[in-house]
Amino acid sequence: MKNAPTRDPIAELVHLYADAVVHFDGDQWGSTWAPDAHWDLGKGRRLDGREAIVEFWHGAMSSFSAVVQMVLNGTYELDAEAGTGTGRWYIAEHFQRAGGEKGKLLAHYDDAYVLTDEGWRFASRELTIHYGGPQDLSAPFLNAWAE
Repeated sequence: MKNAPTRDPIAELVHLYADAVVHFDGDQWGSTWAPDAHWDLGKGRRLDGREAIVEFWHGAMSSFSAVVQMVLNGTYELDAEAGTGTGRWYIAEHFQRAGGEKGKLLAHYDDAYVLTDEGWRFASRELTIHYGGPQDLSAPFLNAWAE
């Protein structure tokens, strides 16, 4: 598109990641990570290096028949001179497992970014789950702060 406005580079990165989840596009999804990145999914599930991250993602995604991941709100700070940054982005996922079970995930990622020759990439993403369960939100919220 001629003279199209340029999107913020970190918002573009986060949205490319979510778009790749929706379309099960491993090449696009993998391209959002730096080669020596880290992905922490909690509960002792930490992956090191883009190859291991992408391999795990393909295995995990094969248990779903459909996923819609939406980026909600986020903030970040960059040190352009150092080529690094940090941020936090909230996501919502609606999914259907291969067996037909439907569910919802509400979470956020704490990110670290690095500027590479290909542009800004994730140096790390750490997932914090706030809710994971049925679509009707009947499971406990994991971030409950008031009873």
